[in-house]
Amino acid sequence: MYVSWHFLKLCTHMVGYFISRNYKSLFNAAGKAKTDCETILNNIGFKNLGFKQSSIPNSAIGTVKNFLGITYALLRLPYKSTLCTQYPLNKFRGYVLFIAQLKKCKIITIVHDVRFLKGRTGNANKELQKITPSSAIIVHNNAMKNWFLEQGVTIPIIVLGIFDYILDKGLPSQNNNFKKEGNYEIVYAGGFGEGKNSYIYDLDLLSQKDFKMNLYGIGFDYQKLKTEKENSVLSYKGAFTSDVVAYEIKGSFGLVWDGVSTEQCSGQYGQYLKYNNPHKTSLYILCGLPVIVWDKAAISTFIKENNIGFTISNLDQLSDKLNNLSIDDYKTMKNNIDKVRTKIISGGYLSDAINQALKKA
Repeated sequence: MYVSWHFLKLCTHMVGYFISRNYKSLFNAAGKAKTDCETILNNIGFKNLGFKQSSIPNSAIGTVKNFLGITYALLRLPYKSTLCTQYPLNKFRGYVLFIAQLKKCKIITIVHDVRFLKGRTGNANKELQKITPSSAIIVHNNAMKNWFLEQGVTIPIIVLGIFDYILDKGLPSQNNNFKKEGNYEIVYAGGFGEGKNSYIYDLDLLSQKDFKMNLYGIGFDYQKLKTEKENSVLSYKGAFTSDVVAYEIKGSFGLVWDGVSTEQCSGQYGQYLKYNNPHKTSLYILCGLPVIVWDKAAISTFIKENNIGFTISNLDQLSDKLNNLSIDDYKTMKNNIDKVRTKIISGGYLSDAINQALKKA
């Protein structure tokens, strides 16, 4: 596994425990984020009390394995120890919290998704009851932290900043070229489901299309193109597992934009960007790609502060933004990317957050 000097500096062998589990899909970004958290926790001294991590696709078998592994782990959980959990853990969250509290443990919760903010449930309090019985929680960004504070949450809330992305084979090197030859190539990575990113097919209808789009993920449908395939700005490159795709992605920028419209990020997926750190952002950075993001997205603050991309309010602005970008500006973004991606591949962001959580819990 690739480990930087920065990561070695962070590895202070913190004392704590976590419970590994089964993850259904290797294509799923949510699964990748959670398995990476387990890897990072292990590397900084936390111990897995459960069964070895697995990826059994069968839901029934996976559920049984998770229950048995969690039960085994909870029996072994030391009294008054620190347990790091990840949310959502849909079926067994209450079970884990009950036993951990019974054993008077400190509980640190890494929040991956808030279903209420995602539009999946209409009851915020019910969800908060699953998250906040913790000694400290780690959330994506300040926008998400502020939402928790607005709900009256009083436990320590740590801001992650951006999700780490662990790769065994080291940093991808296929996008190291600073030269601009022809139009910029924009990368979009993600599943092409209804509502999630149906705007993709409308990119061919933009008034200006001085770019190419390289698409990676499951579910792309050529039948939905709004123009002839040979005239389209869209070029589908295929689907790859989360550990492989970083070495396949080729382009100049990565695009973070969700929803049904090119005019703004709309619909439940688009609006969730106001609170969410999309995992694809970390993937793009890891691939050496500056990021283009909706200006109202929570992650846009991180992009601007680190000068690793730019924001837009409407995809119709994309061509003008790219045409007005100097080579020096692009080189600066690429150089800044190198600093951030070294920390991302080393697990530095979660390591920092866990360290803060241990101090405040």
